Amino acid sequence: MIKKERVTKETKISIALDEGKSPDDSTLSTGVGFFDHMLTLLSFHSGLHLSVEADGDLEVDDHHTVEDVGIILGQMIRELYVEKSSYQRYGTTYIPMDESLARVVLDLSGRPHLNFQAHFSKEKVGMFDTELVMEFFNAVSMNSRMTLHIDLLKGGNTHHEIEAIFKAFARSLKDALAPSDAGIPSSKGVIE
Repeated sequence: MIKKERVTKETKISIALDEGKSPDDSTLSTGVGFFDHMLTLLSFHSGLHLSVEADGDLEVDDHHTVEDVGIILGQMIRELYVEKSSYQRYGTTYIPMDESLARVVLDLSGRPHLNFQAHFSKEKVGMFDTELVMEFFNAVSMNSRMTLHIDLLKGGNTHHEIEAIFKAFARSLKDALAPSDAGIPSSKGVIE
């Protein structure tokens, strides 16, 4: 189990991540309902148990809470893969959510990069600003030092568009973290 906290003037966040525990009883409390729903999907489809407690300046907006959760989660993902003696490294997943279709391709490479090609049908889902989806994944990719390509190939309902992206990311991450018999997955013999 990995535990991390982040305390700033804007947020106080505590996250526990456990690769060996069932995600079925993950507890997610950010104060941002739609984001909690997306984190639930991420936990379930990645197979990673998550406990998230966040107290952020939601009276301003959801930005700091969403970004800071992404920062911590990215740091934890990095710890997961650098501590492994072997893992698959790459993950590619297409996920349909009814009329919407997302593709996520990632590389646990030690080289952070985000290519985000998603234009959402609406600017909000309920009270959640859809631009925060990119902010979350930017924080995850930079802090995990992964290369991450996210493409929304077909859209429709904005909730479905974002849900397809989170599920595709989770499944790609699960594949990339899976054990391998090949040792460190790099011809250099090291991923930094």
